[in-house]
Amino acid sequence: MSFIEHLDELRKHLFKSVIAIAIGAVVMAVFNNFIVKKILMGPTHADFPTYSFLCRLSEKMGLGNNLCMEKINVRMQSNAVTGQFNVYFNIVLIGGFIIAFPYVFLQFWKFAKPALKPNELKNASGVIFWVSLLFFIGVFFGYFVIAPYTINFFSKFSLDNNIENIWTINSYFNTIMPLILGAGIAFQLPLVIYFLAKVGVVSSAYLRRIRKYAILVMVIVAGMITPPDLLSPIICTIPLLILYEVSILLCLRVEKRQKKEEAEWS
Repeated sequence: MSFIEHLDELRKHLFKSVIAIAIGAVVMAVFNNFIVKKILMGPTHADFPTYSFLCRLSEKMGLGNNLCMEKINVRMQSNAVTGQFNVYFNIVLIGGFIIAFPYVFLQFWKFAKPALKPNELKNASGVIFWVSLLFFIGVFFGYFVIAPYTINFFSKFSLDNNIENIWTINSYFNTIMPLILGAGIAFQLPLVIYFLAKVGVVSSAYLRRIRKYAILVMVIVAGMITPPDLLSPIICTIPLLILYEVSILLCLRVEKRQKKEEAEWS
């Protein structure tokens, strides 16, 4: 195919992706009231599932209410004429992308697939399933773990008792939505590392060598967004550590396969 033909093919896949995101956005718009009040505003409610779970866990472990999170005492306001409309537009757009993500990735895969060799296609079997699964696991992790811890932390943070937290709805949603979407993208780490290992950019030895620094960064980030107790940072860090170790195992798998192929050629 010529360069223009490639661009035309890309345009077709992008158009289909935009249509899918638009359909997802319509779904978000239809259920907007429920999504905003019950889901996106959920981390500001005392009965949010994460808070209830931690409180019950604290009681079962004999820690009293040490892990229980207090009611988030924050007032919200809209201080711009188009403030609420802008928030509404961002919610339906990002939500539409999340809903349509498997189909969007499918279109990307269809565009890239013809450039792969038969053995590469064989190694990439099931990629759509795994990418989508990791993405939605990351979204749920971002929503149920990272977002509530972040919101709880900043609602309690104060330079002085005379300063009251009055958030704008723009700042709230501009904080929580990237956290949820970013977690979904961050959970693609094993697959990204897998393909980087395939092209020789990273190796299992390199990932092992920088493991202590990676763990330190994870712990620091988790400690910054979680309450000052022992269990909360651990809850945030463990999934990231698992993803990192899975990435190392995938690198090892790639290296073993490459060594086997080299031995066969030699």
